[in-house]
Amino acid sequence: MRLIISLAALFLSVALLQFSSGAVGPLDALTGLRLGFSRAEVGGLGSAHFLGFLIGCWMAPRLMGTVGHSRAFATFASCGAIGLAAHVLVTDPYWWALFRIGSGICVAGCYTVVEAWLQAKVTNETRGRAMASYRMVDLGASLVAQSMIGALASVETYVAYNVLTILCCASLLPLAISRMPQPATPSKMRLRPLLAWSRSPLAVAGVLVAALSSAAFRMAGPIYGLDVGLAASDIGLFLAAFVAGGALGQYPAGWLADKFDRRWVLIGFSCAAVLSCILTVMTAQFGTLSILLTAGFFGLTTFPIYSVSAAHAHDFATSDERAELSAALMFFFALGAIAAPYTASTLIAAFGPAAMFVLISAGHILLIFIGLLRMIVRDTPQDRTKYIYAPRTSFLIGRLLGRNRER
Repeated sequence: MRLIISLAALFLSVALLQFSSGAVGPLDALTGLRLGFSRAEVGGLGSAHFLGFLIGCWMAPRLMGTVGHSRAFATFASCGAIGLAAHVLVTDPYWWALFRIGSGICVAGCYTVVEAWLQAKVTNETRGRAMASYRMVDLGASLVAQSMIGALASVETYVAYNVLTILCCASLLPLAISRMPQPATPSKMRLRPLLAWSRSPLAVAGVLVAALSSAAFRMAGPIYGLDVGLAASDIGLFLAAFVAGGALGQYPAGWLADKFDRRWVLIGFSCAAVLSCILTVMTAQFGTLSILLTAGFFGLTTFPIYSVSAAHAHDFATSDERAELSAALMFFFALGAIAAPYTASTLIAAFGPAAMFVLISAGHILLIFIGLLRMIVRDTPQDRTKYIYAPRTSFLIGRLLGRNRER
């Protein structure tokens, strides 16, 4: 309990940041469509966010080394607040895409600072409890953020974005008034994408498909929801069902991944993901409850794929490589997430709402094929790391998770 109290300021900042950043994507989609943006333009806003995320992951360690943790967090949170507040000044999708780059930089930068601070606070004995609490705060705040969307979508545009701006600014306060001493600046993370490919091509394919599923659903999902008849007030529940399903899927995924060959587990989850896509499309006309249930099933089948892929890659890595391997996998996830929203929204505009799930299904079918192929060319490793839920938050997350994998 003493550990959690000492980390309360960090966790409160994470929660407030997630309330703000987790709601802006769906709010952009709903507001953009109401203002006359095309579906491709709305999808481009989500892609711009992940472009900013990738930039923020690069910038954060360097800025922390220059100005320290607190000032770096303030800088990144300010980028997010400026991007949110600027939405009400101009109604143009290209300007909004620029503002969303700012929000992506904010998310990646702030999470990097928080995770570097957390890494400095925990010990090997407290790491498991600290990470469990961190994941609970992050997922819980994400659920709250999705639930806020219905209320935000029903008020004036300037009010909605002002609320998110206030929450983003409020995330500065816990760290600003905290008496925690700033930790030493962490060494800069070397980014070696080819390390992930050399350790496991299947893991790289897995994180790319995980990015396709998650980013397309989160950013283009509101377009799909409106097109199949959901009210704007139900979009938040639709996305919250996806997150809740993903959270519920972590425990069975971990049990399966630690008991069976992880390639079979990946193949199994991808088969289930294809089934969930088919059910989602086939039952869309049966009403709101059906859409929400299939969204939860979709989250349950797709959310764990990143963590299973990461665990499989770490089976072939040494202890010294774990942090850099986690960063390399995050890099590939960000690349996939940049392309997914724009591609999904463009397909929806051209072929209808079902096209998004056809795209996602194609990605999972390809992953099944790659998994079967890799089983032919490589044996199952004898010594395996522990499965853990791996958040897609920053390049530094691997330093927090590395020791846990050895247990």
